[in-house]
Amino acid sequence: MPTENQQYVSWFRRSSPYINAHRGKTFVLMFGGDAIEDDGFANIIHDIALLNSLGIRLVLVHGSRPQIEQRVALRQLESRYHNGVRITDQGALECVVDAAGSLRAQLEALLSMGLPNSPMHLSHIRVIGGNFVIARPLGVHDGVNFQHTGEVRRVQADDLAHQLDLGNVVLISPLGYSPTGEVFNLSMEDVARQVASALDADKLIAFGERAGILDEGGELVRELKLSEASFLYERQSAANPDRLLQALIHTCQAGVERCHLVSYREDGALLKELFSRDGCGSLIYQDSYESIRSASIDDVGGILELIEPLEDEGVLVRRSREALETEITRFTVIERDGMIIACAALYPYARERMGEIACVVSHPDYRGDNRGERLLSHIEREAGSQGLVSLFVLTTRTAHWFLEQGYALCEQSDLPGEKQQLYNYQRNSQVFRKAL
Repeated sequence: MPTENQQYVSWFRRSSPYINAHRGKTFVLMFGGDAIEDDGFANIIHDIALLNSLGIRLVLVHGSRPQIEQRVALRQLESRYHNGVRITDQGALECVVDAAGSLRAQLEALLSMGLPNSPMHLSHIRVIGGNFVIARPLGVHDGVNFQHTGEVRRVQADDLAHQLDLGNVVLISPLGYSPTGEVFNLSMEDVARQVASALDADKLIAFGERAGILDEGGELVRELKLSEASFLYERQSAANPDRLLQALIHTCQAGVERCHLVSYREDGALLKELFSRDGCGSLIYQDSYESIRSASIDDVGGILELIEPLEDEGVLVRRSREALETEITRFTVIERDGMIIACAALYPYARERMGEIACVVSHPDYRGDNRGERLLSHIEREAGSQGLVSLFVLTTRTAHWFLEQGYALCEQSDLPGEKQQLYNYQRNSQVFRKAL
């Protein structure tokens, strides 16, 4: 039998390829308030410190549901939910902010440990936080006003990436902020997914109570393709929706290639999952691909299916199949597994060296993951290659989005003469323009 030292040397040698593979990669770690309260959470902190020392770029996203519930109970308030989502009134918001601030201080203290003879001796971890998450109100659903409950609008990815470039560990609480100075209560899962997608992270790793994803017989599933995980979730969700599994699926769909689920109760689960061949939790990986390409005549049906709901709402000008077939070379699409999930069109006005961007649409299931931005950037590069010097767009609903992409409000008189003659005064669209 090999001695303990021999086993250690053997394990360390076998882990070296994984150490090299993970160095410089970006991992988003997601753990809820229940994980933080677990007796073994200090060991997870030690393992996070080890990942940092190995040159892995880390973003930590924490939850706080049990801590919020404790504060709600202490204040003798009522916790209200609708479809599993907290309705955050003013009293609940105070509990949310209190819980998030307390947990942030606790986590920063744990990550600052450096006692001799401890796993974190000489670690010197710099923990950074900030207003990296811009949020908006969830609004009214099914007649229910969620008040201060919000959803992620965008992530300040460049600022986040800069902190990671400096070697800092970024700690993000489930709070978001609006340009008007409001604070919103966000779900940990939404924050982690959006952060991982915005950073184009290499992995999202979630900590749950169980060892990983269980099949219908209760057995641990080590690896699943994204399609297999989606099928399993659909079979199980009716009886008992699994929020973590859903979050991993959505994150993988958003472009993160590897999503893991490990147990916060198993000591060393994070290290075993990352540095051993078999791991100890569950992995969901992409079995699909996306591509941005020029549209062809075969895409007409997919584009029509994509744009018809917005035509019915009056957001887009209606296009017939015949018109779309005639103009199909103007369109660019994003295709995923044979499905058109986004499209946009470019109409050049060669005399004025201007181009019109039109029909920018994303499938409802694939919004919020920067596909619109990538599609717009692709078309802008195409316009530049055609010798166009500026682009314009007419819109009735998406003015703020185009402003965020660098377009500026202009006058109808700034349009090419031909477009001015075709301007629809009933729609009263705003005109935005951007120099290339």
